[in-house]
Amino acid sequence: MRQELLSLPKGLAEEVSRNLVMVARLIDEDPEQAYAYARIALRLASRVAAVREAAGFAAYATQKYSEALAEFRASKRMTGSVELWPVMADCERGLGRPERALAMAGEPEVQKLDKAGQVEMRLVAAGARRDMGELDAAIVTLQSPELASNSVQPWTARLRYAYADALLAAGREDEAREWFAKTLEADKDGATDASDRLAEIDGVEFVDAAAVEEEEADLADDLDDADDEDEDEDEVAAAERAADQAEYYDEDDEEYEPLDEADVDVTDEIVVVEDDERDKA
Repeated sequence: MRQELLSLPKGLAEEVSRNLVMVARLIDEDPEQAYAYARIALRLASRVAAVREAAGFAAYATQKYSEALAEFRASKRMTGSVELWPVMADCERGLGRPERALAMAGEPEVQKLDKAGQVEMRLVAAGARRDMGELDAAIVTLQSPELASNSVQPWTARLRYAYADALLAAGREDEAREWFAKTLEADKDGATDASDRLAEIDGVEFVDAAAVEEEEADLADDLDDADDEDEDEDEVAAAERAADQAEYYDEDDEEYEPLDEADVDVTDEIVVVEDDERDKA
C-alpha cells in the first residue's frame, strides 16, 4: 500500500493514508464511521488499488454488498490479484445470489489462492449451500484435509466452528458438541462463541456478573427512591396538618373576628385581685 501511495503528491498521500488508518482502526468497532473515512479516501484517490480495497471492506462491513463487490472488482482489475475472490463470492451471497457464489467456487481463480484463501472459499461455498437449503451438501463441502488436521492454523477455529454449526443444524448434536469442543481448543483468541454453544448444548446457563451488579445497583436506587418518597409523604402530611390547624382560624369564616390592633393596648395595667378582696366581693 505504501508503494501505491508514493504515486500521489506528498500532501495528498498523507491525507489518504490518515483516512485509511482510521478505516483499519474503526472497521470492527464502528463500521459506519470506518465507511465514512473510506469514502473520503476514495474521493481523494480512487485510482489507488489499496483505496478501492479498503472502501470495499468498509462497505462489506456495513452490509453494502453491491458497493463492496464493485470496489473489490475494481481492485482486482488494477492489481490482477485473486486474493479478494472469496470475499467477492461472499458478497454474492449477501446479495441473495448463492448460486453465483457456488459458481465462483469452481472457477480457476480458486486454484491460484493460497491455503488460507482456499479455506475461506470453502467456507463461503458451504454457506452458499446452506443458503440454498442443502445442509448435507454444506457438511460435505467443509470436510477436507484442513478440517481433519490436528495442526492449528489461523483458519482452523473458523473452519471447525462452521462444521460444528452445520452438524447442529442437521440435528447431529453429539457430533456438533465434539467439534465445538475442538473449535475451543483451536480458538485461543476467542474469535468464536464456541464456549457458549457448548454450554447451550449441555444446558449450562452462565450468570453475567456485570448484569447482576447492575441489577443490584438498580435495586439500591429503587430503595433510595422509595425512602425519598416516604420522606416526601411525611412532609406532605405535616403540611396538611399545619394547614388544617390554620383553617381553624380561617379569615373567611364568618365567626372569625380578628382583633383590631387599635383595640389592644399593650400598656394596659394588669390588676391582680387578692384573695381577701375576692371574698369581699
